[in-house]
Amino acid sequence: MVNKLSILFIEDDVVETMKINRTLRKLGLAHEIREAKNGEVALKLLEQVDDLPDIILLDLNMPKLNGLEFLKILKNDERLKYIPTIVLTTSNNQKDLLECYGIGIAGYIIKPLKYDDYISKMEQLLAYWSINELIKT
Repeated sequence: MVNKLSILFIEDDVVETMKINRTLRKLGLAHEIREAKNGEVALKLLEQVDDLPDIILLDLNMPKLNGLEFLKILKNDERLKYIPTIVLTTSNNQKDLLECYGIGIAGYIIKPLKYDDYISKMEQLLAYWSINELIKT
């Protein structure tokens, strides 16, 4: 059975935010998306909600509190550390990848340049997490 996901999408680029919403519509997926422009805004959002997201999609390169800084805070918080976090970034830097996995991410996806490839990657990603036995804390 495919579950409707609650997704926290942390991204500072308006075009990327429009792209994910457009992709979900194109795929006919009714997942709930909450948006945050950076890690600082995301942490404030997570503090205010009782119903935590099922997954977090996280960009690395953002102002104020970047993705790596956000991850370190998230994974050191007893309430938030179990939320599966998938990095969705343009960085193919091996150092970033290894540091993210060392902190405890659930996946690392490089944003493809072609929109059709983006749709394919997002479809696979969301299909997996829709059937996965998510940890609810």
